[in-house]
Amino acid sequence: MPKKIIIIDFGSQYTQLIARRIREQNVYCEIYPYNKLPKWSDHIPGIILSGSSYTMADKEAPAIDFDSLPEDTPVLSIGYSAGYIASQKGATLNYNDAPAHRKDPIKKIDPINPLFAGINVGSQVWLSMAETLSSLPENFKNIASTEELNIAAYQYKNFFGLQFHPEVAYTEQGKQIIKNFVVDICACKQNWTPDSFVKNTVQNLVDTLGKEHVVMALSGGVDSTVSAVLLHRAIGERLHCVFVDHGLLRKNEYEEVLESYKSMGLNIKGYREKDFFFDRLKNISDPEQKRKIIGASFIDVFDKASKEIAQELPPGTEVKWLGQGTIYPDIIESVSVKDSSVAVKSHHNVGGLPDFMKLKVVEPLKALFKDEVRKVGEALQIDNLILQRHPFPGPGLAIRILGEITAEKAWILQEADHIYIQNLKESGWYDKVWQAGAIFLPIQSVGVMEGGRTYEHVVALRAVNSNDGMTADWVTLPYDLLSKISNEIINNVKGVNRVVYDISSKPPATIEWE
Repeated sequence: MPKKIIIIDFGSQYTQLIARRIREQNVYCEIYPYNKLPKWSDHIPGIILSGSSYTMADKEAPAIDFDSLPEDTPVLSIGYSAGYIASQKGATLNYNDAPAHRKDPIKKIDPINPLFAGINVGSQVWLSMAETLSSLPENFKNIASTEELNIAAYQYKNFFGLQFHPEVAYTEQGKQIIKNFVVDICACKQNWTPDSFVKNTVQNLVDTLGKEHVVMALSGGVDSTVSAVLLHRAIGERLHCVFVDHGLLRKNEYEEVLESYKSMGLNIKGYREKDFFFDRLKNISDPEQKRKIIGASFIDVFDKASKEIAQELPPGTEVKWLGQGTIYPDIIESVSVKDSSVAVKSHHNVGGLPDFMKLKVVEPLKALFKDEVRKVGEALQIDNLILQRHPFPGPGLAIRILGEITAEKAWILQEADHIYIQNLKESGWYDKVWQAGAIFLPIQSVGVMEGGRTYEHVVALRAVNSNDGMTADWVTLPYDLLSKISNEIINNVKGVNRVVYDISSKPPATIEWE
């Protein structure tokens, strides 16, 4: 079992960034909610406790028994958790009228403390907290101060506490602080690389799957493609890939994706199921319902496909596994720290299979972020045209059609999206953008075309840059390019008379509109 850093999440918006910073050091880590801790073992060389959106004055503030943590394992606590640890031992806290969200230069550091090796006085850190330490308990040592905080960091035995966030980009030497903790203090080896992931994952798949057959759900995207190639390396022709046209793919995508997979040597079969999905989605407007219906419908199609595939196999041979391209953000966003009812959103490929489907799930990429998946794809020598393809949601255009889904709306969005993406590619902007797509809005607006009044649909354009999908910034596309795209959509897509551009970042907005 490989060693891993454990991150305990208290509900901070930055928890996923902590994981990203650790993995940038080629060290593996996993996130656990504070109320669902893992079993401790010698394979866990260090623990990081996240901040929180709560304060300790809140009645529902998250809490754990810190004495239950492994006694000899180094612990780094950030923000809320740093204050919580110290307060449990008798520290005094100040509660601010408004949370601090600003840069603050380091004024003083303990020059021999390993957590601050290589860190410069004057380096900026990012404050983001509603409570600060005004005193420390006995045996706690103040190891850093900033212009505004007399106690910016402390050490107590093997516990380190930070009253700022090293994981965010605003903390200038934050990556170095995390490296100091993970590599130097926890003594982690920096050997978690794409090549090592491929080698270990393929071997694990060989050991787990043996001679059994797998039906693999392919979407045409990076995640499912990389998953399929890993599985193919492990079990070869015993992998049976299925590509479903649910009527909500991009224009011409079904034919293009099938052809690209066949050229890769994958054993694949396509299923056209547009009517089946549209019938189930009729009169459904709620986005969570749409996701769940699509997820359940995919399962039904895969169940049918697995039975058809089994009939073509030698007598006594069964398909026992369903492969999925689930990645780590899918799992994280589907689980709330406090209550599963308030998760960010459910994902169509997270949550297991219904009882009637006698298949086990295999998810080769469930530990990876999106950018890590691409690096693994490069290690597998997958064509760059597939690896650099923009992320596309499993439910497809269903969650880009706000409100009820109809065949007319799907056609309109496919045409508008096609014009948008083709213009990005022709202008050289496609490879500068992490994800782009068009959204069909549930409103109509007045317009004038050919001298007459129109009352037609509105399409929004979305383009963001991101490393892993957990945070994202909107892209400042050139005005002349946006003008060209807007004119082409309005002039060529019947039913659209207005195009708008989304300038929202994540957080607070999500990348998809539903």
